[in-house]
Amino acid sequence: MSNNKAAITEGKGFIFNIQKYNMYDGPGIRTMVFFKGCPLRCKWCSNPEGLEGKYQVMFKSSSCTDCGACVSVCPVGIHSMTEGGKHVINRSIDCLGCHRCQKACTQAALSIVGETKTVDELLEIIEEDEAFYDISGGGVTLGGGEVMMQSKFAASLLKACKGEGINTAIETCGYAKLESMLQVAEFTDLFLYDLKHIDSLRHHQLTGVSNEQILENLKELLDRGYNVQIRMPLLKGVNDCQDEMKKVLDFLMPYRDYKNFKGIDLLPYHKLGVNKYKQLGMVYEAEGEFQLSNDELAIIEGWIKEYDFPVSVIRH
Repeated sequence: MSNNKAAITEGKGFIFNIQKYNMYDGPGIRTMVFFKGCPLRCKWCSNPEGLEGKYQVMFKSSSCTDCGACVSVCPVGIHSMTEGGKHVINRSIDCLGCHRCQKACTQAALSIVGETKTVDELLEIIEEDEAFYDISGGGVTLGGGEVMMQSKFAASLLKACKGEGINTAIETCGYAKLESMLQVAEFTDLFLYDLKHIDSLRHHQLTGVSNEQILENLKELLDRGYNVQIRMPLLKGVNDCQDEMKKVLDFLMPYRDYKNFKGIDLLPYHKLGVNKYKQLGMVYEAEGEFQLSNDELAIIEGWIKEYDFPVSVIRH
């Protein structure tokens, strides 16, 4: 390991998970670092614990025995007991991240989401699997939440990884200032760039923000020669029709033959994160059956191949 890590460290980052042996988010075997905080509110988000840029309490009510141990140790009064002896959480009070309630809970019903890490701390974890990166062509991927919410820290971490010869990727919604995107682009080998809906009004309805900045940033990255792989979350009846797909492909057509355009990943809707909403006291808003069958996915793949775009279906 080189001796210049301390010089390139930029403060601390706020993350909520580190996933090893990831095979979905970039080439080869990867370590995925999940950044906390996101400017979008996609109705189908599978990582709701990454939306808020603050500590949060996850509560598994089915595991709770209503013993009240957490009530006496919480310094801000998040936990309390009803007159009937039931444990309740006041979600209007911000968690301090002290973990006292988690440690006091004998049933593992409570966990605190969010932790601060320095570049050095994360790099040490990432480097544990360098042998796997070398064998598979893998590396590190930063995701979230949204990485660009902490762009300065992300740039420092990516720079440190590049200094150790580790391949780098970012999974992003693209909703950020261009200067922030370019700040991290210098140290990013691949952008995994989300296109959720091509129509700005519909995009706003689904995610809470319009897509003009997202599309402009995408064009800038491609025109400046940065490697970009498009990722399209697919929901049945939402963004899977041929007309929607044609508009997306027409938008991407000028870049199809660019060497730095790395193709399209299709991400079929799944329900892997639904249970986390209840644990966080949140409402899951994607009501309906949005899963696509293998036959339906094959049809969408066919539409994209007709335009001669490289395309893959990523199944979790």
